[in-house]
Amino acid sequence: MLESSKVIICIGTGGVGKTTTAAALGYMAAKAGRHVCVVTIDPAKRLADAMGISELNNTPRKIQTSSDLDLWAVMLDPNSTFDELVQKFATSPEQVEKIFHNSIYHNLTENLSGTQEYMAMEKLHELASDSRFDLLVVDTPPARNAIEFLNAPKRLIGFLENRVFKLLISPTQSIFRPVTLATRILLRTISKVVGAQVVSDAVEFFQAFEGMEAGFKERAAEVQNLLAQDTTSFVLVTGTHKDTIDEALYFASRLDEFDLAVDLVISNRVTPAFGEIESDPQPETPKELMENLDFLVRLRSAELTQLSRLSDVISGDRHILVPLLPHDIGSLGEIQEIGELMVDSASTYVNSVSP
Repeated sequence: MLESSKVIICIGTGGVGKTTTAAALGYMAAKAGRHVCVVTIDPAKRLADAMGISELNNTPRKIQTSSDLDLWAVMLDPNSTFDELVQKFATSPEQVEKIFHNSIYHNLTENLSGTQEYMAMEKLHELASDSRFDLLVVDTPPARNAIEFLNAPKRLIGFLENRVFKLLISPTQSIFRPVTLATRILLRTISKVVGAQVVSDAVEFFQAFEGMEAGFKERAAEVQNLLAQDTTSFVLVTGTHKDTIDEALYFASRLDEFDLAVDLVISNRVTPAFGEIESDPQPETPKELMENLDFLVRLRSAELTQLSRLSDVISGDRHILVPLLPHDIGSLGEIQEIGELMVDSASTYVNSVSP
């Protein structure tokens, strides 16, 4: 997967180590000679923290490594991405100014649900077209929000093809004539509720995008196609608790609705195997030590029972267990440690997912 994929999308619920996993996969791919950019859609600073750097923003930043790998990272800024899109695809400076000074635009970029997912789609398109990178590793928001990211291209295409949108972006009033009475009544009703200025700003906002909608639609279709390519891989990241497994199974079922499939499962923080409990331990073995060992053995067995439920969505040879480490991850060296565990120790853990 690290050698052949063009896009790797890490998905899963919050708190299971998804960002660390994305960073580790990116590091190991770069170590294998790929030109990698790790992209986080999650607005939290977890990717920067995991890589041990102070800050990431909307512009890809090269990560300094001891062996000078070609590893980059970027954190999505929806507002900046939207601004850059307007500046890039507007037909004139006047159109840019008209959009930037519209109150609806400010509310849209700051408050509208789904804007982050739409802009993530646009950023993915931009980076997939960037000749500096031959692999993107995407760290998505928690599972339920990641569904919106995957659905964003389809939703945006549907919106741009909607008849009401086409009416609103028309630069002339002639297109309103077939529904003049209905349109006037609708606008009057809305104006009484939210005010005539809001309605005026909304119509002006949509008309300001005249000529740009085709580009949005085209890029959305290209991202939709990119997600469906064989060179796009989906990595489902899980923990060991029942609720995280439930969430993982839910997400796998939702992926199926998009005709997509899980390519790999990585389960983090699995209790390591400490061996079998001796039936007749040495007399000098402390009782507390034996009780602790017994607890760890039973805990691992319970975790493997939960993880075995994932066999419904993935085969055993595509399920990697990453052991719980005695320390947190907060530096590039520790990211490398996780990556090497994933790659080098895969065969050790991969077939042990059974009660």
